[in-house]
Amino acid sequence: MKKIIQFFKDCVGELRKVVWPTRDNVVASTKVVIISTVLVAVFLGVIDFVCVRLIDLLV
Repeated sequence: MKKIIQFFKDCVGELRKVVWPTRDNVVASTKVVIISTVLVAVFLGVIDFVCVRLIDLLV
């Protein structure tokens, strides 16, 4: 039982050492991820559309 209690005390101690990001940093990072995801999705959608049209022309 002592080992379990010590484990949780160590966990709390380590979490106190963590430098948490600010709200502005989190919001900025989230925007970058969302914009990047949308751009990649659009790019892949265009590539897929072009490939399907080329295959339709060949068949």
